[in-house]
Amino acid sequence: MALDGSIRVHRLVCAADCGIVVNPDTLAAQFEGGTLFGLTAALYGAITLKNGRVEQSNFHDYRPMRMNECPVVDVHLVKSTEAPGGVGETPTSAIAPAVTNAIFAATGVRIRTLPTRSRSSEIVEPRHERGSPMTTMRLSRVLVCLAAAGAIPLGAAEVIR
Repeated sequence: MALDGSIRVHRLVCAADCGIVVNPDTLAAQFEGGTLFGLTAALYGAITLKNGRVEQSNFHDYRPMRMNECPVVDVHLVKSTEAPGGVGETPTSAIAPAVTNAIFAATGVRIRTLPTRSRSSEIVEPRHERGSPMTTMRLSRVLVCLAAAGAIPLGAAEVIR
């Protein structure tokens, strides 16, 4: 996190236990694409309405994540003897809670609305739980964990200074 409140995620670590994995490359691709899609929504994805119409019409005014902003995505598949299960869009929904929890861990500020970009003024003055001021913090690892039972998303975050 920069002093101006802007956020950059440098690394995503995903773990999945979805039973026997039939095609590991496809599953890894699903996690890579899904987490980046969700991260784009969490950081930039505002849809605004004016006079009953959506204001954004294309990528010139709905900002996608750029290639140079994309974090490294590590995908770990848990070996299992359970029946194969689906993953679907679970990585997309799990990333926003993980990022906002990482922001809270770094600053002491709880983000409750997305995108985080619109909340940057609240996190410019970071507060630490112990009350000591923190000038800058780098969100270098966001861990996205997916539970085996029904691939329920759980957000977990680790902040490395």
